[in-house]
Amino acid sequence: MTTKQRAYLKGLAMTLDPIYQIGKASLTPEITEGVNEALEARELIKINVLQNCIDDPKKLASVISERTHSEIVQVIGKKIVLYREAKDKKKIELPVEKKTKNK
Repeated sequence: MTTKQRAYLKGLAMTLDPIYQIGKASLTPEITEGVNEALEARELIKINVLQNCIDDPKKLASVISERTHSEIVQVIGKKIVLYREAKDKKKIELPVEKKTKNK
C-alpha cells in the first residue's frame, strides 16, 4: 500500500464509528472472526481498544491484521483502522500512483 492510498483511507476512516471493542478479555477467536466478516462486508473498519484491555493497541493491530490478512491503516491511541479489499463486492476504489517520466 502506498502512502497516498494510506492517506486516502485515513481520510475515509475519520467519519467511521468503531464497530468492535476489545476489552479485558483481549483478542478472542470470536472477535477475530467478526473482524474478518466485517472486513469482507465493509473493507475499511475501525476498532476501539477499551481502557481495561492490558494489551498494547499496536500489537493487537498487528495480530489482527495477520490473522485476517488485512492491512493496518493506522493506530492512534486506542483506535485501530484496518483495510482489506473485498473479494466480491468492492466498495472502495484506491487512488492509483501515477507513473512519472524520467527526462
